[in-house]
Amino acid sequence: MNQAGERSSGARYAEPIASFYIPTTGTQTPDKGGMPLKQGDSFALLDPRGDIPRSESLSALGVYYNDTRHLSGLDFLIEGQRPVLLSASLQDDNTLFAVDLANQDMYREGKLAMSRETLHIVRTKFLWSGSFNERILVQNFGRWPATARLLIWFDADFRDLFEVRGIKRQRRGASVPTEAAEESVLFRYRGLDELERRTYLRFSPRPTALTADHAVFDLALAPHESVKIWMLVDFGSGEVSRKPRFGSRLRQAIREKRRIAGRGATISTSNTLLNEILCRAVADLHMLTTETEHGPYPYAGIPWFSTPFGRDGIITALELLWVDPSLGRGVLDFLAATQARTDDPARDAEPGKILHEMRQGEMARTGEVPFGKYYGSVDATPLFVLLAGLYHRRTGDTETIRRIWPQILAALSWIDGKGDPDHDGFVEYRTRTKKGLDNQGWKDSRDSIMHADGALASGPIALSEVQAYIHEAKGLAAQLARAIGEPDLAVRLEREALLLRESIEHAFWREELGTYALALDGEKQPCCVRASNAGHLLFGGVPTKARAETLASTLMHANSFSGWGIRTLSRGEARFNPMSYHNGSVWPHDNAVIALGLARYGIKAPVLSIFEALFDSVRYFEDGRLPELFCGFARRRGHAPTKYPVACAPQAWASGALISLLGALLGIEIDGAERELRFIKPVLPAEVEQIVLRRLTVGDGELDLKIERNGASVGVSVLSRTTDARVTVET
Repeated sequence: MNQAGERSSGARYAEPIASFYIPTTGTQTPDKGGMPLKQGDSFALLDPRGDIPRSESLSALGVYYNDTRHLSGLDFLIEGQRPVLLSASLQDDNTLFAVDLANQDMYREGKLAMSRETLHIVRTKFLWSGSFNERILVQNFGRWPATARLLIWFDADFRDLFEVRGIKRQRRGASVPTEAAEESVLFRYRGLDELERRTYLRFSPRPTALTADHAVFDLALAPHESVKIWMLVDFGSGEVSRKPRFGSRLRQAIREKRRIAGRGATISTSNTLLNEILCRAVADLHMLTTETEHGPYPYAGIPWFSTPFGRDGIITALELLWVDPSLGRGVLDFLAATQARTDDPARDAEPGKILHEMRQGEMARTGEVPFGKYYGSVDATPLFVLLAGLYHRRTGDTETIRRIWPQILAALSWIDGKGDPDHDGFVEYRTRTKKGLDNQGWKDSRDSIMHADGALASGPIALSEVQAYIHEAKGLAAQLARAIGEPDLAVRLEREALLLRESIEHAFWREELGTYALALDGEKQPCCVRASNAGHLLFGGVPTKARAETLASTLMHANSFSGWGIRTLSRGEARFNPMSYHNGSVWPHDNAVIALGLARYGIKAPVLSIFEALFDSVRYFEDGRLPELFCGFARRRGHAPTKYPVACAPQAWASGALISLLGALLGIEIDGAERELRFIKPVLPAEVEQIVLRRLTVGDGELDLKIERNGASVGVSVLSRTTDARVTVET
């Protein structure tokens, strides 16, 4: 995992593959799973029939708990045949996955014993409280009695998520012989971390036969008679002695989803398709959000990143801050509680750093991967301070800021200390462990930071967007310092922010490119390439208005804007590849952050173009959800955007992108302490005539509002209120 330490001399060489690279082989493609489910620390990825077929044992399909695959096989057969798939659907709120099936033609002794589509099978599945629950309803729609043998094959391989992703292990723990009783089966595995993991299956009614790898149900159904079979798969939560209790568990899961759905404002528009897309995004965000002991936290994405990530959680909270600030509070409290307090090179940890990633699997616990609690992120720490500042501005919640103030000060100390080892005023990174990430910004692929000739930058590396985050973080921290009564600190932070802005402009701006350098390498040489990172400087408030307009033109040029969104790397750069992870692809969250920056400078036309591009693209993706990323090929009439093969879907910050973009278009600014809601140069997309916002919190009350087009302008009217907050529109 060593980075290239010198510029290329023209020799061709094969670059080593990073240790945690996700292979794009067919067996690893998340798209092979039909429907994702998630609840708490469990998630499932199933094929369209609701199965985990034996033929797909090397794929990502499975049911996972705490980063371990607890169910690696689930195959449903009728008389030894796969049933006919009629339909498969995920409930709108993502609670239930339902599959409708029918039997194939069934022959016995060479004669047709039952015509196809005589038996109707409905399989209903959900996750709840560390368990996977399934109900199978079989009904005979024939005119005569029907007999059939159902077989449910199952397996539990207890593979760590990183094994499933493709990492080869030197050795594994030991599987304990499977125990089968009359109604239940118990799988056990003793890991190298000395933890015993269990998968417990229980059936009701009692199967005709039950072995260590399959259950048999012999059915005899009169015409129109039906039967229900329940299956509980528990992951060691203590439910082993209980019956499946499908109905009561389902009611609890539905109540929890409704409680979560009650948080935050709701958005409805005059465009039916946009409403459906927004509903899917909100449902995905609710599914991905886990209730931790510190509050709600959005896990990054399914399947590879269903765990807390610092950067992802912060950016998701920023995207949703205007509609649901409670998520921001949960993210702040969680990250404050998990902030590094000691120096630990094996985890890239230093006092004050904010968590990058947290894992609970066997490989993390044994140190085979460094991600138990890993701090190899250069941007999460300033973004934490930045979120705290914007959260306080949005809510006026000084109590939360006082509670996490020691962690904010620790983060600022890291920025000025360990984060800037050569004291040049810029925060840099270089991994301190061979197992760590080589690149520690949001573009963390090994080949994502390069010079104009394509040579990889050597460290320590100072990323342009990170300096912008710090600039904004210090300005906002100054406001927080004043709010809690530390005026001297506020003055110092304001002065430091001003000096940093001047340093960024001097060191990173490249007039000949019309943009900012991607980074400075270890020799302080700029990486003079056109990349989307520069757009984040708009979000951080660094450029002058003139440079902001120049940068906007560069970002919206056809070399950077594909027609579906802004590419991570501009076409024409040496490492441009529209099929790469970070060097030419389109990431929705990246576009959303850039759009927030453009709106900050009042440059709304590109924001509108970005919104319309992503809105058009999502029509082509399954279930109307934006994926983590997609390929950066130029848009062509009549052609869909090209999928990236191992993109997570749903992904939290991709799900939040269109919601964030709507806020940017409307120019929404909320001052909680002053109880004021401002619309700065509001714009509506061409296909949207009206937007209604309900339960939008401002200060200690709520507003219902209608935003609608009035000729060439956009007007705002208050439908109802429980607050005396001011509402203003600036055109």
